[in-house]
Amino acid sequence: MLSGKRITLIIGGGIAAYKSLDLIRQLRRAGAQVTPVLTRAGAQFVTPLSVAALAEEQVFHDLFDLKDEAEMGHIQLSRVADLIVVAPATANLMARMAAGMADDLASTLLLATDTPVLIAPAMNVRMWQHPATQRNLAQLQADGLRVVGPDVGDMACGEHGPGRMAEPAAIVAAIRDHFGPRPLTGQRVLVTSGPTHEPIDPVRYIANRSSGAQGTAIAEALRDLGAEVIFVTGPAQTPPPDGVTVMRVETAREMLAAAEGALPVAAAICAAAVADWRVTTDSTQKMKKTTQGTPKLEFSENPDILATLSTHAQRPELVVGFAAETEDVIAHATLKRTRKGCDWIVANDVSPATGIMGGQENAVNLITEAGVEDWPRLPKREVAARLADRIAQVLG
Repeated sequence: MLSGKRITLIIGGGIAAYKSLDLIRQLRRAGAQVTPVLTRAGAQFVTPLSVAALAEEQVFHDLFDLKDEAEMGHIQLSRVADLIVVAPATANLMARMAAGMADDLASTLLLATDTPVLIAPAMNVRMWQHPATQRNLAQLQADGLRVVGPDVGDMACGEHGPGRMAEPAAIVAAIRDHFGPRPLTGQRVLVTSGPTHEPIDPVRYIANRSSGAQGTAIAEALRDLGAEVIFVTGPAQTPPPDGVTVMRVETAREMLAAAEGALPVAAAICAAAVADWRVTTDSTQKMKKTTQGTPKLEFSENPDILATLSTHAQRPELVVGFAAETEDVIAHATLKRTRKGCDWIVANDVSPATGIMGGQENAVNLITEAGVEDWPRLPKREVAARLADRIAQVLG
């Protein structure tokens, strides 16, 4: 949704300026080009070098820099963006914006622009609640500026209340909303991800090599299309995404309970690599080597999450499963789709030679009632984006 969008990011002076670094990272990852403008006060909290490194763009900060004026004057800078974002927008910066001041690059840029502006206020709770700040806020909103946040929480000064800058994921969501409605807005979807760990004893377990990277990428892609994402994850190496509801589980039975508890949803994407079996009775103490030889473990079959959701009384409109195979990929995955009763299967070859299991790329076949689609080998984020777009076509 943000691919090719040009965002001018003005970083005000406050402790929340450190969040602007993550905001740049998330915007870049979403495909946006970020032009940073760092105020003099903002440079007390984050360095121009760190901002430039993340944005991969020149940092603008001085109204009277002749080189910048020759190559990118403040008037041009104020109008080349698709959106200007001020984060953090401090009480001082909001006051200067409301008064129409133009005594540095940031305020001059904001006064000279006809580009839409989004601000993310950040300040002490008493400053936020002060009548002067509320008057300035009302004036800025009357002038057409959009506002995201602030959040309620603990302050760096030790106080608690409204004034915390909105989290970067929330700001990115507000930016996406600015550019138009997203196809999955209002839709609730479930994504399972990562491995499950089935205990043998308190220190050993059965698992697989899933990193959770593909499931995380799918959850991000669906979130970016406006969906409310319930993300049920086993103990994965890849951290869960921002801006989704995260439910952490360990075992297959816990994952099934969490998935059923999330119903009803419009779609369920079962990307988790669930262990097929568990030890029937795991030991409550660490198992020791003995002279009696190798211990005998009795196994039981784990619940089938994909099949359960596919036949559930609250069955989602769309149920998508994954098939990680090492041979006869299409044949096995096609049979799995029929056997489980799901709508789609995303099949991939995870034999060691492919490097896909735990890697950054994936090569999948999408198997539907209509047939088989062969997708090229792509970064997992691009696979996720393609799949999310297909899901949006069905649910939209």
